[in-house]
Amino acid sequence: MWIKPWTIKEGFLIGGGLFFAGLMLELCVGPVDWSAFRWPVNGFLFGGFLTLIVLFYLLRKKVYGFLFISTYKAAIPALVYAIALTIVMGLTRQTADGRWLNNMLSFWPFVLIYVYMAVILGLVVLRRPKSWATLSHLGLFLAMTTATLGNADVQRLKMLTVKDEPEWRALTPQQQIVELPIAIELKEFIMETYDDGSPKRFASDIQILTKTGKNIRTNVEVNKPAEVDGWKIYQYGYDTEMGAKSRISILELVSDPWLPLVYTGIYMMLGGAVCMFMFGRKR
Repeated sequence: MWIKPWTIKEGFLIGGGLFFAGLMLELCVGPVDWSAFRWPVNGFLFGGFLTLIVLFYLLRKKVYGFLFISTYKAAIPALVYAIALTIVMGLTRQTADGRWLNNMLSFWPFVLIYVYMAVILGLVVLRRPKSWATLSHLGLFLAMTTATLGNADVQRLKMLTVKDEPEWRALTPQQQIVELPIAIELKEFIMETYDDGSPKRFASDIQILTKTGKNIRTNVEVNKPAEVDGWKIYQYGYDTEMGAKSRISILELVSDPWLPLVYTGIYMMLGGAVCMFMFGRKR
């Protein structure tokens, strides 16, 4: 063990060491506090992370560990740990205020394993910059890192609108009032029902005013949001006692400024896969 060249066994030990370190951090400092990584902190972290990967790549001939983590012998164990933790996340109830396995996105072992995966991907990209597979690897790296760091800047707010009364305030999940750069006025609540009176479809006819001078009249539904200035506006609820005559509509507003980068990474993965299929040479 630990005799060069290292094998997959050492790869599993490195992953296990990260998992154990994550457990110790979880016990000592609690879950990852993503609110501490809001912009511009996450921007500096992203730049520093890229610099660190380049440094690992430049020192790979002097530090054997840096060379090893750019090989499949490190990648396969890391992928096994990542898949196992992801399966656990899918099998357990995830809540924003949960602890340990009930909030995997803030669970230190989960975060460290995925950071390790991102380092491996970054080194693989630098080692093989001129292949179609690298385009997919780079896309996966971009999607993973920006989705993780961008999590701190995601906002999910609830806004209660009353007919013919403009509203620019919304509530966070912690019931804190936030003033927004947009105002929304409910013009009409729309409901279609089945024969037994149960709701079939409900939506809101709204007018959106922005500080940039936009004046938009549109309808929003549960799965058909309106988009304006980086915000997605969804239908969320209404006054259930009044039903179709409700003068109140509850909207959900979501802002995820890093999402375009995540989508870019996904498109790069798809593009790399297509190009490998079309132009890849048989070995």
